[in-house]
Amino acid sequence: MAERLSLPRMSDTMEEGVIANILIKEGDVIKAGSVIAEVETDKATMDLESFQEGIVLFVAAKKGESIPVNGLIAILGKKGEDYQALLSDAAPAKAETAAPVTEEKTAPKSEPAKVEVVASNSDNRVKISPLAKKIAEENNLSVNGLAGSGDEGRITKKDIEEALKNGGNTSSTSVSIAMVQNLPIGIESYEEVPVSQMRKVIAKRLAESLYTAPHFYLTIEVNMDEAKKAREQMNAFSPVKISFNDMVIKACALSLKKHPAVNSSWLGDKIRINHHVNIGMAVAVPDGLVVPVIRSADMLSLSQLAASSKTFAEKAKNKQIMPEDMKGNTFSISNLGMMGIEEFTAIINPPDACIMAVGAMKDIVAVKNGNFVASSVMKLTLSCDHRVVDGAVGAGFLKDVKAFLENPVNMLV
Repeated sequence: MAERLSLPRMSDTMEEGVIANILIKEGDVIKAGSVIAEVETDKATMDLESFQEGIVLFVAAKKGESIPVNGLIAILGKKGEDYQALLSDAAPAKAETAAPVTEEKTAPKSEPAKVEVVASNSDNRVKISPLAKKIAEENNLSVNGLAGSGDEGRITKKDIEEALKNGGNTSSTSVSIAMVQNLPIGIESYEEVPVSQMRKVIAKRLAESLYTAPHFYLTIEVNMDEAKKAREQMNAFSPVKISFNDMVIKACALSLKKHPAVNSSWLGDKIRINHHVNIGMAVAVPDGLVVPVIRSADMLSLSQLAASSKTFAEKAKNKQIMPEDMKGNTFSISNLGMMGIEEFTAIINPPDACIMAVGAMKDIVAVKNGNFVASSVMKLTLSCDHRVVDGAVGAGFLKDVKAFLENPVNMLV
């Protein structure tokens, strides 16, 4: 008996998925475990495996199409089996944007009817009266970019005559304004791209976070001279190259153990104080942002942290991050320093109570022992949920992070 092959819920927050690639066609024999499509969810692009068996009688899903959870992917059954009844249960496919067509509108007899004329080499609609269109065609005059003086910018006979008089395809009024203001004359344009599932969830979650959690921000400047020396020495022996971001993660992990309120979550009628330290590391990807989680970060050495962060960065780049990689965070870090941003504020990543924004290191002239010396500094900004963390608690946490980074040997004991 023919049966529907539907899109399952592939993550706990998934409501719909985009078909990144469809790997089956009519007539294929599908077995349980066969990969039938690549689906972009709100968190990652994943292989969709079939739990059903049979011959593909009909393929409903198309590459690039957005399908809701339980929406129809395909129909399986026996060769020649009737499946039309199953199509009536399928959600209608989204209509593609129709190409522009000529549209006629009835107008009062005292005025010629409006028509929309679309040039063959442009998608821009041009409203023009039939008489004006006829005159333009007789004189081989392009109406693209012609400013109309009629209702809703409609081009009239007068506009065509003025354009012919001026020897161009723009009205004398628009030409004179452009000449006076020394402005280029062209056609306004734009493009619209569909919102990815990842971007939809980012927008929803961060909007909820910003407008639900009362944010406040604390910024501290850290001297990175000793951190630079320590990193150079450690990388001479470390099997994995240690970055400054790895050192920041380690400093935060150790400080979170000393300040459990910062390692907490607001749950409405209670506050959850986490005794484990799982740090979310924000990683930029083409469609938005993913936050893989480094678990038990306080218990990992700097070289182990470096290996974990490098692995997650590569998985994110190759769209191999899985939903389970992004669960369980108790604190998050966002680093834009590598892009030259010296200071910024980040939106808290639920369910965390705080997130750390890491800026770029910069060289300054400082005073040390009465002398001017070159020094490297970096700014850290802590975004706090005021329902959980008070100013003094957040300041104490930042003070300890600063102490660890300015004396890196303390992170090794």
